[in-house]
Amino acid sequence: MKKFLRITLRTLGVIVAVIALALATTAVVNVTATTAEAERIESYGQLVPVDGKNMNVVISGAGDETIVLLPGFGTAAPALDFSPLITELATDYRVVAVEPFGYGLSDGTEKARTSENIANEVHEALQALDIDRYVLMGHSIAGIYGLEYTEHFRDEVTAFVGIDSSVPDQPGMDKELPLAAMQTAKTLGLMRVLYALSDPYAGLDFDTETAEQMTMLSAQNSLSTTYVNELKHIAENFAAASARTFPHDLPVLLFAQAENPDFATWAELHEEQAASVEHGEVVFLDGDHYLHHTLSPEIADDTARFLSALGSAPAA
Repeated sequence: MKKFLRITLRTLGVIVAVIALALATTAVVNVTATTAEAERIESYGQLVPVDGKNMNVVISGAGDETIVLLPGFGTAAPALDFSPLITELATDYRVVAVEPFGYGLSDGTEKARTSENIANEVHEALQALDIDRYVLMGHSIAGIYGLEYTEHFRDEVTAFVGIDSSVPDQPGMDKELPLAAMQTAKTLGLMRVLYALSDPYAGLDFDTETAEQMTMLSAQNSLSTTYVNELKHIAENFAAASARTFPHDLPVLLFAQAENPDFATWAELHEEQAASVEHGEVVFLDGDHYLHHTLSPEIADDTARFLSALGSAPAA
């Protein structure tokens, strides 16, 4: 019996030692790779002064009408992630992809990531670029920030277009997240291992160089101080948006998954949101949450149709 216990304890000790060595190795590799990648990340867009820091903005196309793109939560490099959609839209519109603080090549910030602060910062960036009339188009969490934005700056926004955008009172947004464990996983290099195994851009319409840049920016920006700050405020931001609607006279076009496996009421909530405004419409598409990765032509065509009907943009 004693011999069995000794062997068992020794075996457990070896297993623990192997795990510790593996974690130490991934942690060292993560630090080394992060430092090396910082030198390989290429600049794109232009830096705009906002609140004493720099926000990165990419402007494409030269149409008379402007579309401002806002990313979903955690999108590491929004301007690159939106590139398939930008290519489609830029034939008819001036497209402005804004990378909020903590995203892409923008600086981080310690200011609370409330919907109000994020909306004000994006607006300050647009003011710095003398952009004061535009369609606001946003993916995912930008649907919540868009409610705040259009309430304060309705006189500038001609329409809101949501890409599988978040809606008030969608279930599950009050759950507590294991932030400490997530940050530890990044420090130990486990998040980098996950990125390597998942290859999120495989099979999508991104060239090798763009996919590589997005992967490196994911490793740099995910679970940064700004990222975690925004995560901590998600429940608060959704609570503040409860029962909130867009201004009644603001045209709203919503692209949404035809079937969302995570939210049984996804379609219903989007239909209710569209019905709350004078000119609202929902277009259901067969795709996953990042609809713009695979359905950019459809999104661009329906956006042009919708805006053309308002008399504010050319048809595609």
